[in-house]
Amino acid sequence: MAHIPDGVLSAPVLIAGAALAAGGIALGLRTLDERAIPRTGILAAAAFAGSLFAVPVGPSSVHLLLSGLLGILIGTATFPAMAVALFLQALLFGFGGLTTLGINLVNIALPGVVLGLLLGPVIRSTPHPTLRVGLAAIVGAGAVLGTGALVALALALSSSAYTPVASILLATYLPLAAGEAFITAVIVAFLARVSPDALRPILP
Repeated sequence: MAHIPDGVLSAPVLIAGAALAAGGIALGLRTLDERAIPRTGILAAAAFAGSLFAVPVGPSSVHLLLSGLLGILIGTATFPAMAVALFLQALLFGFGGLTTLGINLVNIALPGVVLGLLLGPVIRSTPHPTLRVGLAAIVGAGAVLGTGALVALALALSSSAYTPVASILLATYLPLAAGEAFITAVIVAFLARVSPDALRPILP
């Protein structure tokens, strides 16, 4: 349940999430070069399409997030890209809510951006394919686990009654983390082999 629905979180958590999301989107747009817009649009569409394949896991369901991959490929532009995807998911499929759009964006995009910025330069510059694939897998899995931790934190901060549920939900992210680790590693390895420029950020 990366998409928290309306009516679950407390007002302070919603306000803080909206403020952080606005800051992330502003940062992403500020650093987004016009040459990177096509790449960002394609990745936003991929993130949106990934939500169409939900798999039931325990009391919840999971689907591909791809935030780690986006963090590697477009950095802070992950925020506006994910914002578009999450808005359409909420509007068209009822994934999450409109009042929780900000906190959902932070929960999903922030871990991918942080890990992408930290490990992306090494992934792009290393001459060792094994290291590149391993680090990409870490980013993919770490982004999912980071999202799970932030979702659990948002629930726990809203009400202590959610704490047991938050712990259970966090466990449902483990299979998804393994899947995203594999997918991120495969895509990064493929791009490094056939189009290395796709791994390089487009700087203003």
